[in-house]
Amino acid sequence: MLTLEQVQLRAAKIRCVIFDIDGVMTDCKLYLGPDGFEIKAVSVRDGLGIKNLQRAGIEVAVISGRPSEAMQRRLEHLGVPHIVLATENKLPAYEALLQRLGLSDDECAMMGDDTPDLPLMRRVGLALTVADAHRTAMQAAHWVSAFRGGEGAVREASDLILDAQGRSDATLSVDMAG
Repeated sequence: MLTLEQVQLRAAKIRCVIFDIDGVMTDCKLYLGPDGFEIKAVSVRDGLGIKNLQRAGIEVAVISGRPSEAMQRRLEHLGVPHIVLATENKLPAYEALLQRLGLSDDECAMMGDDTPDLPLMRRVGLALTVADAHRTAMQAAHWVSAFRGGEGAVREASDLILDAQGRSDATLSVDMAG
């Protein structure tokens, strides 16, 4: 783990933030009805954090191993332009994103919580994780949120990056689109 000063130096360079869904944007639980219908709980504050990143000109992407119609709709509602779901190997999606946006590893941050996220967390300039992440994600992370997945960790990470870039005023939005 890095010092806060080292994290802030890395965060100042970030131009794209990539998030996992299950365990990062959600509480890592699947709520299943008798018909197999899936429901996920998300934090409105996390949504506002994503909107604040976008307002500051930072690209937001989601790369997740599981399909989720509910999260696809949520992400589209938030205006997330780069969404890759149901991909077991996240590295090819990450590399395609880098090429499409013309970015380097150092300009990207990744917030993951478990072993499928490790290849990206080990490549990006800023590896972030949640308070209840798997131990391997904790070991790979440069910074750990004080919050659990689905409970404000995305917002805290967004604020960290915006603050490091001197853009904390972007969080003073009156638009509650989150």
